[in-house]
Amino acid sequence: MTETIVEIRNVSKRFWRRTALDHVTLKIRRGAVHGLVGENGAGKTTLIRHLLGLFKPQTGSVSVFGLDPVSDPPGVLSRIGYLSENRELPEWIRVAELMAYIQAFFPQWDEAFAAELCDTFELARDQKIKTLSRGQRARAGLLIALAHRPELLILDEPSSGLDPIVRRDILTAIIRTVAEEGRTVLFSSHLLDEVERVAGDVTMLHQGRIVFDDELNRILDTHHLLTLRFAQAVAARPQLPGALAWSGEGIEWTCVCNCQFEQLQQAAENAGAAIVERRRPNLEQVFLARAQGRGAEPERGQ
Repeated sequence: MTETIVEIRNVSKRFWRRTALDHVTLKIRRGAVHGLVGENGAGKTTLIRHLLGLFKPQTGSVSVFGLDPVSDPPGVLSRIGYLSENRELPEWIRVAELMAYIQAFFPQWDEAFAAELCDTFELARDQKIKTLSRGQRARAGLLIALAHRPELLILDEPSSGLDPIVRRDILTAIIRTVAEEGRTVLFSSHLLDEVERVAGDVTMLHQGRIVFDDELNRILDTHHLLTLRFAQAVAARPQLPGALAWSGEGIEWTCVCNCQFEQLQQAAENAGAAIVERRRPNLEQVFLARAQGRGAEPERGQ
């Protein structure tokens, strides 16, 4: 059986009147790239802060490497690489000094790998952090997150506000980290095409609850993007089992559905429509349909 590296059990977190996480249960397997998606305020960053030991669950428990990140921060954080959207780095030091500073906290720091990343990311070692562009800061942040070869790499909106070239570099580093070294990545992003490109497993949060949590291929395979055509124009959208989102009017309608295709065919016939096109949706289409429909029952062990 695949080893579980992160296990979140029935975790809830409230901030005043807002529920950030609502009885969330989630496992992340070793060696996977696990995508975490959701709208702003869905609970993604709150979940990540629990993994880093910054928040203590109000209910339930969090285990990373079999340890509690709140009661044993050195045991957990020494094995994690973390890059956030904010990329908060000390402004007053140079790139080389930043590398030396972070190295002091990680005995397993790989100097050769750090130097290789510095060259790959085209970072000048004598340049001060405060003079770096937004993209260069992201590269510097990724360098110090990777150079101690962490068992778990956590990326919280790492591509936010960056140009396509920098985003490509970050994705390449993620792919290399997993493919060549068998490490684990938790990748939280609103850029769903990037998540779809690199993730093998995906979890969607909506209003603090899990909407789906499964292998990406299984999620996409169990959803259908259908185009229906009627003999005569209809004023209202048809009724189909598992329908999540509709568009269209008159004689032609498009729907994202989560149901067995045979059932959909029969329901379409009963409604007086023919399915003229059936496609596998991409992750963004599934996400938007689920968000529009405010989700459904969780799809795997939730």
